[in-house]
Amino acid sequence: MRYLEDITVGEKFEFGRYEVTAEEIIDYARRFDPQPIHLDDDAAREAGLGGLIASGWHSTSMYMRMLVDHVLVGGSTMPSPGADEIRWLKPVRPGDVLSIRGEALEARPSRSKPDRGIVRWRYEMINQDGEAVMSLIAIGFARRRPRTSES
Repeated sequence: MRYLEDITVGEKFEFGRYEVTAEEIIDYARRFDPQPIHLDDDAAREAGLGGLIASGWHSTSMYMRMLVDHVLVGGSTMPSPGADEIRWLKPVRPGDVLSIRGEALEARPSRSKPDRGIVRWRYEMINQDGEAVMSLIAIGFARRRPRTSES
């Protein structure tokens, strides 16, 4: 478990590996964003997109999957108050292999809850060519290191 005191503003890291398939794009679109550009390769080509693309919300879900698998492991997570500045920068396509780059922007104690702090992270989801396909600022809570009887 990483505590607020373990997070250094400016620290950078990379994690994850997520392979995107056409079947997954279409399944997600059928369930949550049934626009033709997410359901049909020909419709996406006719729209000038060069072929099937994932919904931006699907891209955000893929980011969340990698975050849970590589960062929020071990059951030490706390609820998040949200995210800012979500941007879908380039289409995510079948065959893309995605990963995440992150940087700690801010880590400060909470004014109202002394057992935790607030952390802001900048994340970019990148494809196999190193191109950013999505970016966002995530806001999270981090537990403060427990005080021992000696401190």
